[in-house]
Amino acid sequence: MRNVVIIGSGCAGNTAAIYTARANLSPLVISGHEAGGQLSLTTLVENFPGFPEGINGPDLVENMKLQAQHFGAEYLHGAVIDTDFSGRPFRLNIEGEWIETRTVIVASGASARWLGLESEQKLIGHGVSSCATCDGFFYRQKKIMVIGGGDSAMEEANFLTRFGSEVTLVHRREEFRASKIMLDRARHNPKIKFLPNTVVDHVFDVSQNLVTGVRLRNLKTDQVWEQDVDGFFVAIGHIPNTKIFKGQIETDPDGYIISKGGARTGVTGIFHAGDVQDRTYRQAITASGAGCMAAIEVERYLEAEGH
Repeated sequence: MRNVVIIGSGCAGNTAAIYTARANLSPLVISGHEAGGQLSLTTLVENFPGFPEGINGPDLVENMKLQAQHFGAEYLHGAVIDTDFSGRPFRLNIEGEWIETRTVIVASGASARWLGLESEQKLIGHGVSSCATCDGFFYRQKKIMVIGGGDSAMEEANFLTRFGSEVTLVHRREEFRASKIMLDRARHNPKIKFLPNTVVDHVFDVSQNLVTGVRLRNLKTDQVWEQDVDGFFVAIGHIPNTKIFKGQIETDPDGYIISKGGARTGVTGIFHAGDVQDRTYRQAITASGAGCMAAIEVERYLEAEGH
């Protein structure tokens, strides 16, 4: 019987592990298929406090993991494939093996939606990004492209005009899903150029391990052309990793866990941390803060239960 099982090993899960381990709760962390979370896909992180020169994303999460292990956290490589939260103790199936726990911290994160191009996948962290706040700074006076048609795409494009010399917004349809206020803001920004009815077929240049340009295609005319680009930002949304909790933890229509205050979910004894609940900020530091909150909630809950 475990005191606490933490699902996910990104900033939220690792921070929760540090705090619960220091509280002598012997946490078990299930690493998940994307061990290290979204930071494992980034290169340089310059906005995490305490690193004046910046730090590589994978190094940052690895350091957090080592810190948690130093205090007695245990890590299990694998993924949760099924859950039973209908009674106490809670039951989790990790790759075919059921374990029991008094509390659960869900820190399984959200995965960025990508276009699915082979060239795009190979250049993630090398000019291809899903986070303007994280990576915009690297493209000062450079040519930037944003893919998407919703509010987040407009927001990212506007934000990136602070850095780039020009921002091209590419959307596969004529109409945009974005709210009128966000669309108007982008349309009135002189640095943003719109390319509707257009898709990206290829991102150059995998051989240089660097984004240098894209091949575009107009869906109405079939015209194909190439354009120089230094930074390629995909803003077509995120998918919270909550499929296995469907029907057991209350989520909104997009799958994000609905918070019941603090780090609490609708199920007493199950807590949330990080991007699995946060569709607004999605930063390493906010995920870590949420992991701390969830750990403190677990500690207080178990103490009240007499464990």
